[in-house]
Amino acid sequence: MPFRLRQSTSLDPEQLRDFARVLVRAGYLDRTELEAEVCEAARDYALPDPGTAARDLVAAATADVHAEQDSWPAVTDYERLDAALHQLSARGVVALPYVDDHWAATAELERRDDRGEPVPGIAWFTPPDVWHAVGHGMLEINLWHGDSANVAPGDQLLEEVLDVLHGHGLAAHFDEGRIEVGLCWQRRR
Repeated sequence: MPFRLRQSTSLDPEQLRDFARVLVRAGYLDRTELEAEVCEAARDYALPDPGTAARDLVAAATADVHAEQDSWPAVTDYERLDAALHQLSARGVVALPYVDDHWAATAELERRDDRGEPVPGIAWFTPPDVWHAVGHGMLEINLWHGDSANVAPGDQLLEEVLDVLHGHGLAAHFDEGRIEVGLCWQRRR
């Protein structure tokens, strides 16, 4: 999942540190992938030893998460979200967290259709959606019908998904074509 920081003429170490922090807290990449992403960003900034910088930044961000986890609630908002996505999957709604883009969601619908497995809908979100949730406490989820048509206010599928999210204690509403879920992204490492 490549993400590139906007290059500038001067290195902003805080920006690189924040990048490592967000990737670690998102929780979708293993250590090797994390270090590769941060190393690439460090190379973009022409750091003399990007590999060491990446290892150090990932290690520091991981240590911060580990230190904080003991103070997190017994059940975090991320765990509520995960449970909601599993419940939706059990109802036939495909849940695709941390996918590249709408093409990945379209491809999944096409695979299901080719296998003769029509689905009522698909809920998906991208890495930048997760990074926004990590930094700002709000995750945007895309929701389509099984034919890839966007949901609209009043759709039964939309109401069902909102009910499931609410049932797991998550504040969610539909706004400008996406479901906005207010949550504190605390994914245990």
